Amino acid sequence: MLKSISFVFPLLLFKKNDILNSSESQVSAARHAICILYPSSLDSNVQGLVSFSQQNISSPTQIVATIKGLNPNQLHGFHIHEFGDLTKGCDTAGPHYNPYNKKQGGPLDSERHVGDLGNIKSDGQGNGYLAISDNLIKLFGENSVLGRSCVVHRDEDDLGRGGQADSMTTGHAGPRVACGTIGLSSSFKNLAPSQ
Repeated sequence: MLKSISFVFPLLLFKKNDILNSSESQVSAARHAICILYPSSLDSNVQGLVSFSQQNISSPTQIVATIKGLNPNQLHGFHIHEFGDLTKGCDTAGPHYNPYNKKQGGPLDSERHVGDLGNIKSDGQGNGYLAISDNLIKLFGENSVLGRSCVVHRDEDDLGRGGQADSMTTGHAGPRVACGTIGLSSSFKNLAPSQ
């Protein structure tokens, strides 16, 4: 019995306001995350980095991605998926992250999954770059994207407007060619391509 009391005792030294003030200060500090994208299979050469930064709980999140190995001169669907579990590759990343049970859309649509980031356009060498500011994606709170995954698809996301059977759930974006788990980072990584 004394052992269980000794574990509980240190908690009694904190006042309720100390704990609340501590969590509030964590929410007011900027938070950063990184996602390293790995090829989904031996057939894929797609890889890249995605960097996230949010200044506080109510500010938009800055997202910058650089990806290489894409099919040249093409749009590729890019999403945040529900799970960070990649034990069986990109297939275990689950569906698009959709905590509000919305229909598929584009990043500027009012009706969209939180994870709908639209498309990344590749250049003639298969390199893609994306920089956006998003109000739905959060690094704070219960709907944070931390621990979830980024997924790059082979085909264009039709943003829910393509009329295909899977347009309203996946954007008919085709197979997953790269993915990675989103984790905390000490700083925002500037991934802008060098000029």
